[in-house]
Amino acid sequence: MAETENSKDLISVLWSGADILRSKMDANEYKDYLLGIVFYKYLSDSFLIKAYDLIYDEKPGNIKLALEAYKEELAGDSAEELKEQIKSECHYLIEPELTYTCFADAARSNSFHREQLQKAFHNIEQSDPLFADLFTDIDLYSNRLGTGDQKQSDTVSNLIKEIDKADLLNSDDEILGNAYEYLIGQFASETGKKAGEFYTPQAVSKLLTKIAIAGQETKRGLSVYDPCMGSGSLLLNAKKYADKPDYIKYYGQELNNSTYNLARMNMFLHGIIPENQILRNGDTLDGDWPTGEETDFDMVLMNPPYSAKWSAAAGFLQDERFSDYGVLAPKSKADYAFLLHGLYHLKNHGTMAIVLPHGVLFRGAAEGKIREKLLRAGNIYAVIGLPANLFYNTSIPTCIVVLKKHREGRDVLFIDASQKFVKGKKQNEMSDEHIDAVMSLYNNRETVEKEAYLASFEDIEKNDFNLNIPRYVDNFEKEEEIDLNSLLTSMSETDRELEKAQGEFLSLLKDLTSADETIMSSLNELIGKMER
Repeated sequence: MAETENSKDLISVLWSGADILRSKMDANEYKDYLLGIVFYKYLSDSFLIKAYDLIYDEKPGNIKLALEAYKEELAGDSAEELKEQIKSECHYLIEPELTYTCFADAARSNSFHREQLQKAFHNIEQSDPLFADLFTDIDLYSNRLGTGDQKQSDTVSNLIKEIDKADLLNSDDEILGNAYEYLIGQFASETGKKAGEFYTPQAVSKLLTKIAIAGQETKRGLSVYDPCMGSGSLLLNAKKYADKPDYIKYYGQELNNSTYNLARMNMFLHGIIPENQILRNGDTLDGDWPTGEETDFDMVLMNPPYSAKWSAAAGFLQDERFSDYGVLAPKSKADYAFLLHGLYHLKNHGTMAIVLPHGVLFRGAAEGKIREKLLRAGNIYAVIGLPANLFYNTSIPTCIVVLKKHREGRDVLFIDASQKFVKGKKQNEMSDEHIDAVMSLYNNRETVEKEAYLASFEDIEKNDFNLNIPRYVDNFEKEEEIDLNSLLTSMSETDRELEKAQGEFLSLLKDLTSADETIMSSLNELIGKMER
């Protein structure tokens, strides 16, 4: 690896890796290659740093030095003891010839073979259930990498050389995790609509997390759950706002296998120890999870797919998540199925924040019945209208619904944050000032003209349990009255100016002359029309 002073900025190195693949495939495909290979480098470098620390009880000067020390130790009598120690701490072992450092040296001397990297991936996957099938999305023999063995090998080799410039030895978890987050965000921007499958914009993540953690920041052993976790970015936000981040337990489920793998890598790159990450690849609605010892959580954060289809099979009426409501979310719109799943897993004194389309606030039939039941139980605590076009996969305005269990009171705070945004090229964005303004309204929980309204249960009942924000927050700006006399005076002045300009133009036309009779005839006809 290059020395620190010669290392490029981490983000720019990783982005240059993306440049190698960008012309060959779209962002939704190349993110798997780039993030997977970056993750293998992280595993390899972390392994060698740990080995050096166990041998010499200090940090190595560089990764090559750590590799040499590891090789030397493996040749001695204490090889097995060292392996056992590293395995118990890292949960995996890497042979010297399969370290990223060796692959990078081979790539620079044109002797790199993809088979070795494939073997390295396989070994990691077999080492612990934590890593099972982690690299399955990386096809090192794909035609997308180029036509023929040589070109494909060259692409992988070039990628390995480029990413080797990243100095992970001197980058802590926060720097590395943030760089990874940045990459995921850039892929989301390039990917467009498909980005909704794996990414919640950072501003929305911040707002959801700040709401859900409010009042729980100092709790040791905080538990956070995201049943539609995508790349895990929303879950990981909790550590930014908690006083004891090392003790947070993260629970997450994701249906898409590639995205699930992305979340697992993201957890490790943010320094989350294996014991604190409980992640699952599965369908959140089809089968309840988690169902073991820990089933309810301090914070539930969700950005589910909007108005997704689900089976809504009659059997779900006996499912504990939905049985209290007597009806199911409609087949064509699973929004309330996701909401009720999250609420079921919320602790009595916890907070849930979920992003949904505005339709959940006012649609009738089964959804209306579920909404009424939630309101009668005092579960809906706040409704926050967000600006339109914040997300990559939809331009529609969305809202955050905040839920609690067993609270006193049934009032609901409505906040209209629809105008709190900065217009961007592709997406609108909420700045930190906008987020702080929303949090101030949320925490004060008072009526503020044109911004917030604290509705009593009676207010909501009078509105037939319709939660459409404009019914409660009137943000209508009255237009200034028009002064008719001033308008007439202005119109008269404009008429005079037009008359004057027309006269000057006519005078110029009369001065024109031409030897061509056709041109002169047309010119005189134009002058005649203007003088009428």
